[in-house]
Amino acid sequence: MQTAKLVMTGLVALFGVAHTAVAAEVTASGLWQKTDQETRNPVVWFYVFENEGLFQGIIAKSFPRPGDPPNPTCSSCRDDRKDAPFLGLALIRDMKPAGQAYNGGTAYEGGNILDPRDGNIYNAMMTVSPDGQSLTVRGYLGIALFGRDEVWDRLPDTAYKQLDPVMLAHLPGQLTTGALSAMKRKTNTAKASAH
Repeated sequence: MQTAKLVMTGLVALFGVAHTAVAAEVTASGLWQKTDQETRNPVVWFYVFENEGLFQGIIAKSFPRPGDPPNPTCSSCRDDRKDAPFLGLALIRDMKPAGQAYNGGTAYEGGNILDPRDGNIYNAMMTVSPDGQSLTVRGYLGIALFGRDEVWDRLPDTAYKQLDPVMLAHLPGQLTTGALSAMKRKTNTAKASAH
């Protein structure tokens, strides 16, 4: 009987440690897709990365609609991003990890997000789902109650090979091993086809 109690206690402790380790690995870092809610088509991909303890996000790939300009720039921006190309544009800045979110995921706050359509900059917060597969980004004025959410879906590491090689060469942050392998395959394939 005593042995059974010790085994159960050990299993409970082991499960708790394993659960904590999995939860600690959930991060906003990675490649995310915003999808049009009506058509379910991809709109844009964002690359989120950590830099000196703060999380940033850039536009990594766009999916222009017919009639959209081929190389749009942030002509409405009023800061250092003025007239910068959308591709590689710093959209999210200075998000700080804020611990566990209300839903059991990971929260980030204290940063801001740019709306490149009009150049407005909003306060922002982000929440990664407990399984790490969705990122809720909320931009707001004043208090978070007066804001709007967007939910982005995590893309697999294999999606990195679909990025433009020029973009890949300039991605900041640390990419995962799978992403680096996908990048190398795409770069090697591009070099081979050029010869």
